[in-house]
Amino acid sequence: MPQSSVSMAGQSSSVAVECDCLAHRLGNAADRAMRERQYPTDMTEAEWAVVRPLLPVPGWLRGRGGQPEAYCHRTMLDALRYLVDNGIKWRAMPADFPPWDRVYAFFRRWRDHALIAEFHDRLRAQARIRTGRDAEPTAGVIDSQSIKADAVVGADSRGYDGSLVECCLAALTLVLAIVKRSDDMRGFVVLPKRWIAERFFSVGCSPAASDSSSARTEGCPARRRPDHGTRSRRRYADSR
Repeated sequence: MPQSSVSMAGQSSSVAVECDCLAHRLGNAADRAMRERQYPTDMTEAEWAVVRPLLPVPGWLRGRGGQPEAYCHRTMLDALRYLVDNGIKWRAMPADFPPWDRVYAFFRRWRDHALIAEFHDRLRAQARIRTGRDAEPTAGVIDSQSIKADAVVGADSRGYDGSLVECCLAALTLVLAIVKRSDDMRGFVVLPKRWIAERFFSVGCSPAASDSSSARTEGCPARRRPDHGTRSRRRYADSR
């Protein structure tokens, strides 16, 4: 999907543009008063400068029909950040944000068209490039919690299924290596590659890791998502 850095001609409003999002430049968001940013979750100018070029282009700008958007994209993202960080209900959205149903419609549209994952992938790629790494990870680490089987489960059906390794190779062209803890181990032992995931979450969830609310939201898996759904118990971390 195109990014919002494409150039489009014309504007639908004569009101002075105070934001450079597409809804302000080419939609009807400029007809509304600018919201004063006052919450810790509101994006800074530096954060917005990174996010702005990576936003997807709305369907109404790509000939898919629909009305030009009437609310600022930056304000919408700030509303979602506030909701996630504070764990509030949709209907409890503060009055200085757009109406809760408009914010939810914005989120639902992104969710249903897989734009959230696409936006996340763009941000991840940019962050990796800035640290001198490849845009796409060459390996991944999955740390899943082990669950004891019931006593009636036969020993031959316990443990990891070997077909999973074959399926990954055949369907995804990925080499899956399972790092298991030996039954003879006692105490804490660092296992190859497995510690990458443990280290990632221990730092991300530590109260001393950062005073930034956005850092706490991104680093700790216990934070609630905008759809208030349950979060998988699997944990992921990129590796070189």
